[in-house]
Amino acid sequence: MLKIHGRANSSNVQKVVWALDEMNVPYGRIDAGGAFGIVGTPEYKAMNPNSRVPTMDDDGFILWESNAIVRYLAAKHDIGGLCPSDPRQRADADRWMDWQQTTVGGAITPIFWNLVRTAEPDRDLAAIEAARLTMIDLMWIIDKALADRPYLAGDTFTMGDIPIAIAVYRWVTLIQDRPAMANLEAWYDRLTQRAALKTNVLDIPLT
Repeated sequence: MLKIHGRANSSNVQKVVWALDEMNVPYGRIDAGGAFGIVGTPEYKAMNPNSRVPTMDDDGFILWESNAIVRYLAAKHDIGGLCPSDPRQRADADRWMDWQQTTVGGAITPIFWNLVRTAEPDRDLAAIEAARLTMIDLMWIIDKALADRPYLAGDTFTMGDIPIAIAVYRWVTLIQDRPAMANLEAWYDRLTQRAALKTNVLDIPLT
């Protein structure tokens, strides 16, 4: 059986299991990382030398990097669905996935770490505010992109929506002082109706 190594509250693990549940692909998830440890063991590092999660084992094919795992699984199980069959739409989905890792991830991290994993007296308020302002600029990019389409890569939900949605979940949950963005909010509301998002992301406490 397909195995995903990683704890349920990891945003990167959530990308993978959300995608799998969307496709109804059976898998087993093995707790690793954070309080579970394991990632520093020789056995785990033989699979993933980065000592991070998630790591996928698909009948002996080992893959790490969350977005690469989502792309692989979508291409294997859902061409024309999560993985668009049209090359341009697929590239569009890929672009949003890459942007999450190169740009959005770095902006939301100071907010998450300070508000979730740092005791209140030790929080860096300046870092939170700088990240809040950066995130507003980035969220406007998403809002503008969604002005003429219901999903990031077009008319249908694709793998491109998954990583961005998980970052937006943290944004709307942790930051109340944010401008109204009608297109982004409508898109996010549509996604929150998806059972796989609720089960694998919304119902998991931020810790």
